[in-house]
Amino acid sequence: MTSEPAAPNSTLPAVRLPERAAVVDLDAIRHNVGVVRKVAAPARVMAVVKADGYGHGAVQVARAALEAGASWLGVAHISEGLGLRAAGVDAPMLAWLHTPDSNFSAAVAAGIDLGCSGWELERIVAAAREQERPARVHLKIDTGLGRNGVTADRWESVVGEAVEYQDEGLLRVVGVFSHLAVADEPERPETDAQLDAFREAIAVAEDAGCDLEMRHIANSPAVFSRPDAHFDLVRAGISIYGLSPFIDQSSLDLGLRPAMTLRATLSQAKRVPAEQGVSYGLTYRTASPCTLALVPLGYADGVPRTSERGPVRVGGRTYPVAGRVAMDQVVVDLGPDADPELLVGAEAVLFGTGADGGPTADDWARATGTINYEIVTRISQRVPRIYLGEDL
Repeated sequence: MTSEPAAPNSTLPAVRLPERAAVVDLDAIRHNVGVVRKVAAPARVMAVVKADGYGHGAVQVARAALEAGASWLGVAHISEGLGLRAAGVDAPMLAWLHTPDSNFSAAVAAGIDLGCSGWELERIVAAAREQERPARVHLKIDTGLGRNGVTADRWESVVGEAVEYQDEGLLRVVGVFSHLAVADEPERPETDAQLDAFREAIAVAEDAGCDLEMRHIANSPAVFSRPDAHFDLVRAGISIYGLSPFIDQSSLDLGLRPAMTLRATLSQAKRVPAEQGVSYGLTYRTASPCTLALVPLGYADGVPRTSERGPVRVGGRTYPVAGRVAMDQVVVDLGPDADPELLVGAEAVLFGTGADGGPTADDWARATGTINYEIVTRISQRVPRIYLGEDL
């Protein structure tokens, strides 16, 4: 059992942190899983921990999510699932994005369920024969997203082939799933069409003899906007990390808590005159004499080079980045009153919870013309992850 998560804290721990760090609050992960569970009930929750837990750390997030009541884990690649298994995570798990070179045998041996778009069936069956145990398969129907999944015209044929293998004891079709294209825009009619196609695909599979344990199509936006998409299981990705999948609703609106804070200590501060050029291309020049501060995080750390005046919090105030993001650093213009002698070693926060009025991943997404998913996922492994709430 997990204790009730602590109230959100706008300050980082008093312990000495590395010179740069992505601080991940696992109590926030637990809280967010609890929110998703409540909204999705009675459907169960799959915590999606692909891409190293959206940059937060797959193993740590997986453990926290399971402690908070997630029933399943979702990964894109078999290799990601095998990494979790190697770390001792033994929860039900689904991997859904494969190539002919994917290690299906290792997945079957590790008890990882396999998403199947049709072409993989023979390889999955070969793996089952090799491991002398039936594979667990979730057949994927392409209901309109146009990525992986079986097309509607081939669905009945693929289901029939899977059932033949099932009758031979080589696999079990335990799930049918799909993925929504525009659930983050709830007013669009395409979601209704996808759900209709999904229900039809389920009926075909069940009529063919599939005893389904799970039917799942809902992603994070559908968890909150389309209760008719919940079925047996919802796949929650960005929401368990505390970020909103909607443009017009914030994390706070959804009751979520952002889990990652990206921060660093200032590596230099100095007084410069008016008209001082800053960073490559000299695209920024100071308006008056001021203090420039150097933050040792750049695009090699995942700070988007294409961002325009991304926000940085220093000393309780938020300033825009001055000039271009470099590989290892960004510069912030702190204005005429900041004392450079007091700033070296001070903390700079690029994004966090926003609880103190500071910048968030959403702010950086707006500054970059992208989505919050990309902001947190792209933080590189050069930035150490520090975990709060890891020991219960």
